[in-house]
Amino acid sequence: MNTPKILAPAGDKNSFLAAIAAGADAIYCGLKIFSARMEADNFSIEELARLTRLAKSKRIDVYVAFNSIIKESELEKVSRILNKLCTFVDFDALIIQDPAMIPLARKAGFTKEFHLSTLGNCTFPLALKTSQQFGFKKVVLPREFTIDEIKTMAENIPKDIELEVFIHGALCYSISGRCYWSSWFGGKSSLRGRCVQPCRRMYEQKGQKKRHFSCMDFSADVLAKILKQIPQISTWKIEGRKKSPHYVYYTVKAYKLLRDDPKNKKQALSYLDYAMGREFSHYNLLSQRIMNPLDHSSETGSGLFAGRIQNPAAPFFITREALLPLDLLRIGFEDDKFHDIQKVTRAVPKKGKFYLNKKSKFKIKKGTPVYIIDRRGSELASVIKDFDTELADIEKISIQPIEETIKNFSSPFIRKSKNKIREITLSRGKPGQRQDHTETGVWISTQGYSISPSGRNWLWLDPLLFPGEEKICSQYIATAIKKGAKNFVLNAFWQLSLFKNPKKLNLWAGPFCNITNSMTVNLLKQHGFSGAIVSPELDKETFSSLPGNCDLPIGVVIYGNWPLGISRIISEDLKTNQAFTSPMGETAWISKFNNNYLVFPNWRLDLTSKKDTLANDGFSLFINIHENIPRSIKMKDRPGLWNWNLKLL
Repeated sequence: MNTPKILAPAGDKNSFLAAIAAGADAIYCGLKIFSARMEADNFSIEELARLTRLAKSKRIDVYVAFNSIIKESELEKVSRILNKLCTFVDFDALIIQDPAMIPLARKAGFTKEFHLSTLGNCTFPLALKTSQQFGFKKVVLPREFTIDEIKTMAENIPKDIELEVFIHGALCYSISGRCYWSSWFGGKSSLRGRCVQPCRRMYEQKGQKKRHFSCMDFSADVLAKILKQIPQISTWKIEGRKKSPHYVYYTVKAYKLLRDDPKNKKQALSYLDYAMGREFSHYNLLSQRIMNPLDHSSETGSGLFAGRIQNPAAPFFITREALLPLDLLRIGFEDDKFHDIQKVTRAVPKKGKFYLNKKSKFKIKKGTPVYIIDRRGSELASVIKDFDTELADIEKISIQPIEETIKNFSSPFIRKSKNKIREITLSRGKPGQRQDHTETGVWISTQGYSISPSGRNWLWLDPLLFPGEEKICSQYIATAIKKGAKNFVLNAFWQLSLFKNPKKLNLWAGPFCNITNSMTVNLLKQHGFSGAIVSPELDKETFSSLPGNCDLPIGVVIYGNWPLGISRIISEDLKTNQAFTSPMGETAWISKFNNNYLVFPNWRLDLTSKKDTLANDGFSLFINIHENIPRSIKMKDRPGLWNWNLKLL
């Protein structure tokens, strides 16, 4: 019987020690920068060097999550960090989403495994082959998969590559790697670990105000026994690098029981209840009994719901859970102006009253939810203290500057002349004749891959391709090529595997590949790509720095409807093609295409005023994306520069 590793999250030292104490097989954590969870405390190299030595003494692996997209100006900084990391820290794998990390890490002396983050969006069986060719040893599958889809991936896996699946933790509304909501509303990119979670906020549609996009947590719990029967799954991953040591300790203990002693599932489930998460959902795991994590009657703030505030003049709540001294309580949601964190100073029994401190008088609204977000129980505190004592005995390492192994990040390629400027207008449905001298692009998946392929069009593959679509997409591509089609835009690197002879075609990496640096572009050339369309969420400095260092011609989305996010789910309370509004009055709508829901803002991305600048910088392909605007939606005339004048965070 397969025995998967239990991979625990750690966002700070105490969580790391809690994972060791609970008996995790491996721990994943991030550095202070370039991590997809930048809101966690994370680790310095000095601190991680000592912690990994402690973990190794317990035969526990350590994976470093370096899973941020990397801007052109950051390549040298990343190189320096990798040099120090590989010199001073004994770790076992790098979890990454940006392929540029592979050559950077190899040049820094890294000889161990690369794991493809779920942000990398490897979502269909043939994609595993391409990810292996890029250099990945393990692929982290999307949380949105059903058991059947996971099995399909496992049955078609190449040799010498493994699968990792999430078994517990928070859910995002959008599919990983396909969320631009936080970036669109202020430059804080989820692809760089800066997400401010706009999906957790209140939204209103036709007078109904709810947290329409706020998901329950995910838990495989007793279904873990089915996952254990799939031998290609080598790792069970627990989400939660922003969570407390208490959460880490009890989720690891729970899944160890569910893996090793499933008859003791009652005890395991009690541990999960004690871990203080949101209400759980199995999400899509059981195809025959799908649980929409948006269909919730409970509160979906992080932490364990404990009660609601009464009497704002002297605010208190009647607790649904026993409170212990040093417990941390969060009053309200993070987006509430009166949001507060308070510490429990004395024990309060279940159904007892807890009075808030005096400064909360009249500041907290009646009915405000209260959550237990951390518990400082004596048992866990004791074991953490013991391991902390062991850690103190490990000699501190002084991190010294290292001579750079990479001096120049510019490509040796010198562009002798500018490429001819081309422009594509991309739309859904049957393409018509263009009157504006632009070329025609069409989403091939629209209307169930029924649009007749033409050699004249640029054929665009979806940003999401799930296992059930792989066959029909492959067949469509083969037919299109027979009919003379040569121009394709791929919106995940791994879609390259759908083409038998890519070097005979004009294959471009699309904007949903989230390309932000020249090293990724130049790596794509080695794998047969003809060009690359960079991420449209970049700032002007990054845009201008790219063309001169790229070995391929590059393009940019200059105008059109760009989604805030792409999801497999929708709240039963929301209607498609109808406006909803944010707390700040922004308007958006949801359209469904095939099995995916795309959320669009009612103002367009518009860099047309920057076209000459971009052309002078060296961009040679410009994309206009046109979606079908519902009749009820009024598009707003407002600047659509996105992050052009900001610094992408």
